[in-house]
Amino acid sequence: MAYTAGVDIGNSSTEVALLQTSADGTHEFVASALYRTTGLKGTKKNVPGVVNAISRAADSAGIDVAEIDRVLLNEAAPVIGDVAMETITETVITESTMIGHDPSTPGGVGLGQGTSVEITADRADHDPDEPVVVLVPETVDFAVAAGLVNDWVDEGYDVAGAIVQRDDAVLIHNRIDVEIPIVDEVSELDKIPRGQPTAVEVAPQATGKSIDELSNPYGIATVFDLSPEETQKIIPVARALVGNKSAVVIKTPSGDVEERTIPAGKLQIINERGSTAEVPVDEGADVIMETVMDNWPVADVQGESGSNIGGMLNRARASMAEVTGQAVDSIEIRDIVAVDTLIPQEVEGSVAGEFSMESAVALAAMVKTQQLPMQQIADGIESELDTEVIIQGVEANMAVLGSLTTPGTDVPVAILDMGGGSTDAAYMNTDKEIDSIHLSGAGDMVTMLIDSELGLDDRDLAEAVKKFPSAKVQTLFSIREEDGTVDFLDDPVDPSLFGRTVLLEDDGGMRPVPVSKSPEEIRRIRRRAKRRVFVKNAERALNLITPTESIRQIPFVVMVGRSSLDFEIPEMISDALAEYGIVCGRANVRGEMGPRNAVATGLVLSHIGGGSYLDFELPAELSTSLERTPAKTN
Repeated sequence: MAYTAGVDIGNSSTEVALLQTSADGTHEFVASALYRTTGLKGTKKNVPGVVNAISRAADSAGIDVAEIDRVLLNEAAPVIGDVAMETITETVITESTMIGHDPSTPGGVGLGQGTSVEITADRADHDPDEPVVVLVPETVDFAVAAGLVNDWVDEGYDVAGAIVQRDDAVLIHNRIDVEIPIVDEVSELDKIPRGQPTAVEVAPQATGKSIDELSNPYGIATVFDLSPEETQKIIPVARALVGNKSAVVIKTPSGDVEERTIPAGKLQIINERGSTAEVPVDEGADVIMETVMDNWPVADVQGESGSNIGGMLNRARASMAEVTGQAVDSIEIRDIVAVDTLIPQEVEGSVAGEFSMESAVALAAMVKTQQLPMQQIADGIESELDTEVIIQGVEANMAVLGSLTTPGTDVPVAILDMGGGSTDAAYMNTDKEIDSIHLSGAGDMVTMLIDSELGLDDRDLAEAVKKFPSAKVQTLFSIREEDGTVDFLDDPVDPSLFGRTVLLEDDGGMRPVPVSKSPEEIRRIRRRAKRRVFVKNAERALNLITPTESIRQIPFVVMVGRSSLDFEIPEMISDALAEYGIVCGRANVRGEMGPRNAVATGLVLSHIGGGSYLDFELPAELSTSLERTPAKTN
């Protein structure tokens, strides 16, 4: 018996396919194994992970690792992907002209409007015919505040609403004799101007409804009798209040609310013809990507110093220079992908910590080097295992060979290798010639978009939101899934999860999501992020690698890689490509491995000429190891 191990060193995991060759020359895959990649892909730090993965495969096959005759490596080019976000708008309130607020427990219901008045003010100074909105500072106890409201009413004043500094709205509402809207938790109550027109609105409780007057620009214009010019200025406030259960808006004679565009730096895109195109980041993702594609193939991308984008690109260059030993100036950014997004930002000049969803552009960049330290990796494995090590082939080529073991595939075929940092594509034509491309933007960018749009500030939780569907715990024995399905449970859920939005993990566990978003909204944000990164990148990659630059010329597309295991990404891409008449689906390598192990399997098939697993003769460039390979010459 002879044993050959194909080893695929990936960005996050190292995979092994172990082939047994019998004395009569027949071949059979006898084991597969997976272990996390140690160190950055394509560097000497990968050796411990490779040795561990090979040892696991040997254990699975019931042999000693010393019985493995040779190890085949892929040419694992280091690819560094990085992501950054640049906010391009901000909402600014000067002189507290108007504020919007949405505490968790407002009191009362309805819309009230009047003049803002300190609740302890001398009532004789105010006209009983003018409605008032009382302001309750934290120095006034809720019971005292309720008594004062009743005193104002008893003396004939029209109290239209209340704004409270502490979390006392419900306590006050339960003790007063009138039905008025009350908004609390206004932390900087002292900044609210006194004697100014003020509106308070609280949506009906337990109805699922949100406010409808103060979230409507014309509703605010009606309340405050605004001119058309003034109405245009309050659009940011109205937009920020959409979906709120309560809100306060105050008008003062001076001041302003506006949405400003923040200078976000520029990108310089240099193509391989030597010309340079400049694009401001604040013009948005569509303009950036149009400029990138107009200048394809990209030779380098540079960002303006002092901007987030410039810092991110410089960080990626420095990381690649460190692992390859090249000078920073010689490292090139070969691709970027941009996505428009929204991120919650605290409103400057607000009085209650209000947030507004501001526009932003998220970018992912990819750096690649051709100076590969593969021989060092091969030497390290040879030293550890005392066996022959061969660098058998280029990763994309091997992935195509492995993917062709998926039942139902044929050439011409394209593969999509979707990982965490990059989206790679390869295309094999009928002459068995292969072309490949590496694009930035994959799972890590989706995680960043989810993290920012949900306001989580927790990458681990955002990664979980990306991986698992969400649900609402309705009772201790039932949950409502994000598609509306109600599931009844045999065992009660943890009481601490009652009424909360949770993630349904693969092991049956439930993980709470600490944001005030419904499962439906989480699903919408998650799927939108995946669609804007994976679907757009898949279409871009396939258009670039086909000889005619037209997806329609590809009959088969096979998806491999970690992100192909996602519960909805393959379905999204298949739906998007269905309109082109393409057979697209998740790989099933060797009819049993799913989308895993394509490169490792391809390495072994390349070495044995395809064996009985491929029904065509491999061309010499695919069946011959790379020239610089020899790690052992015995």
